[in-house]
Amino acid sequence: MAQTSKKMQIVFASAECAPFVKTGGLGDVAGSLPAALVRAGAEVIVMVPKYATIKDEYKAQMEHFADFYVSLSWRNEYCGLEKLEHDGVTYMFVDNEHYFARDYPYGFFDDGERFAFFSKAITESLQHLPEGFECDILHCNDWQTALAPVFLREFYQGLPLYDRVKTVFSIHNVAFQGQFSDTVMEDILGMAHIPAAATQLRCDACSINYMLGALHYADAITTVSPTYAGEIQTPEFGEGLDGVLRERSYALQGILNGIDVVGFDPATDKRIAANYTVDDRAGKAVCKAKLQEELGLEIRDDRPLMVMVTRLTRQKGMDLVMYALDRILSGGVQVAVLGTGDRDYEDGLRYFQGKYPGTMAARIEFDPALSQRMYAAADMFLMPSKFEPCGLSQIIAMRYGTLPIVRETGGLKDTVQPYNEFTGEGTGFSFSHFNGDEMGDAVFRAARLFWDNREAWNQLVTQAMSQDFSWTRSADKYLDLYFFMHPEIERPVAVEAAAAVEEPAAAEAEPAAPVKEPAAAEEPKAEEKPADDGEVKPTAKPAAKKTTTRKTTAKKATTTKAATSKTTAAKATTTRKRTTAAAKKAVEAEAAPEVKAEATAEATTAEAKTAAKAPAKTAAKKTTATKTATKTATAKKATATKSPATKAATTKAAAKTAPKAAAKPAVKVEEAPSEPKAEAAVEAKPAAKTTTRKRATTTAKKDTTKTAAPKAEAKAKDEPAVKAEPEPKAAEVKTAPKATAKTEPAKKAPVSPAAPAEEKAPTKKTSVRKATATRKRR
Repeated sequence: MAQTSKKMQIVFASAECAPFVKTGGLGDVAGSLPAALVRAGAEVIVMVPKYATIKDEYKAQMEHFADFYVSLSWRNEYCGLEKLEHDGVTYMFVDNEHYFARDYPYGFFDDGERFAFFSKAITESLQHLPEGFECDILHCNDWQTALAPVFLREFYQGLPLYDRVKTVFSIHNVAFQGQFSDTVMEDILGMAHIPAAATQLRCDACSINYMLGALHYADAITTVSPTYAGEIQTPEFGEGLDGVLRERSYALQGILNGIDVVGFDPATDKRIAANYTVDDRAGKAVCKAKLQEELGLEIRDDRPLMVMVTRLTRQKGMDLVMYALDRILSGGVQVAVLGTGDRDYEDGLRYFQGKYPGTMAARIEFDPALSQRMYAAADMFLMPSKFEPCGLSQIIAMRYGTLPIVRETGGLKDTVQPYNEFTGEGTGFSFSHFNGDEMGDAVFRAARLFWDNREAWNQLVTQAMSQDFSWTRSADKYLDLYFFMHPEIERPVAVEAAAAVEEPAAAEAEPAAPVKEPAAAEEPKAEEKPADDGEVKPTAKPAAKKTTTRKTTAKKATTTKAATSKTTAAKATTTRKRTTAAAKKAVEAEAAPEVKAEATAEATTAEAKTAAKAPAKTAAKKTTATKTATKTATAKKATATKSPATKAATTKAAAKTAPKAAAKPAVKVEEAPSEPKAEAAVEAKPAAKTTTRKRATTTAKKDTTKTAAPKAEAKAKDEPAVKAEPEPKAAEVKTAPKATAKTEPAKKAPVSPAAPAEEKAPTKKTSVRKATATRKRR
């Protein structure tokens, strides 16, 4: 169960930390990440050695917090804790002048002993932290603190205070592992008698490896970029540790570093000649002119200025620089280099400075203030590293609008997106292989864009300055890891603020969906009400239609009920048109006179037949009732028993019987296009529904007898009239959807008006078949 009141309490151990002591990227990480974790809601204590090089202004602010003794094999060394609050973060400086009162953090013969003491002091000091601070996560960085997880598990395991401590080890550069003689195992570490430690620290027959011990003992392993996390698991980049890293790949992940966006802000930085922003970069031109003047370069804004702020080592790609520098300088690109390192590279840079005065400047020194001015003034920043775990220089350069030129490795590949000349995307330039010619090509790609397309160059600078490399993003990922290791601790509100803001938005958006659903649900009701006002069943059945025929039938039926007189007249007209079209295709000579005769008969005998309407209505009622009742009774049986073969036979029989059966209603409808006749047809439906089965059966037998007698004569003469007969369909529309909806024939798309006649045939199929067979035999 989550502890709601407790915060995540982290001890962050590092051999260097900005702004107190810094020699590389580790100092920047230790100076920025803890502050971001505090802002995210965690409690953090940073533990750093109290070097003599720390400025006096910081030493004056330190407060003595605790002191104790640390056992280191046969030694018993003093350890003091000096507390300092800076920018909301608590710092604990480990004080021992014998080990740390020196001019430089590293590079001494006893570094193995010095940082073994520091690691042991970290684990021991967990018992002497401020009241209420119980360490949940011990986060160690690089080989200088790599023995802390080893000491924790071998010497402090089982103590209540240490049981809850989970260890995280971060690899900032796998090339620096802390390898020492195996005599250190017993003389300094005092662990030779512990088989597990002795085997897991030893890297060969005569040496031990501090980082190897951390990789075996730490609960989680992180490195400073996702690409680098994959690279160090290969022999090429693993520096001999790729095997154990592959074994523990399940515990390894890469989290990209960030930078202090407040400290590295060209809009407010007081260390540069002029401030500028993404929108207004006029100050950058001023910075460039001032730096050119300071370094003795030609003050020209039409020549790109490329700088390097780096250690002069092979790992930083200095071999490539020495190879391609002559070509770059002779091509019109100004170069300025700041840094110290191997003597060969220092001498080479001095040589090119003398060969190209006004174009090349070399500053063989360590000057943080000058490096800041170079970041702000340059057009391009060169970083052709052989390998680079993360790299902060290229990120700082982009922050100041200086486009990086990098090799695609480690964090350089993760942070710099190469320029695409077709889409305009990118934040810099890159090359793939560790090759001097490829590096030179990449430099001149950037230079030619600077010379030839200044608009695209400015857009690229804008994109680079707009990138987000703040520590907030990285801190969230580290907290994901911490809370995964301690699920019983509830995540702070500060971290979940973004998710909490999104949840109400999602909750507000959700009611919008149900609003649409009632609207969709109301629409069918609105459609059903008009249907109820007319005829319920005919409208409801076509609603479940599955063929175009049913849809057409339903529309015709609705139209007939809504406006009877208009529909009757329209159908009479349609009948004549269809009759004429069918007559032309089949028998033009016979069909045309019949249609004309029917039209003339309707016109001349309309008044004469008014008196005979009543008998016609009665006959129509009987016929409709008979057909409806019989069809309803038969359709139920036919639905369950009819097979495809029976359907085929029925269709043939219906085609033969249809002319006579359809002729009578056609005459009745054509003779009575008036309103009273249509009303009688509408009333005939309810009458048919209330008719008893006996009456329906009796009438059906009579109708069958009448139909069978003149069938042979009607077969030849009435065929055009069959095609021209639409009204039986209109008269039986109410009943037809029932049969079609229940049986659901697979292929039933009648084109001619004879289809309704075919649907009637199954009601008399037995009698019709016998009669047809008898006629054929005769």
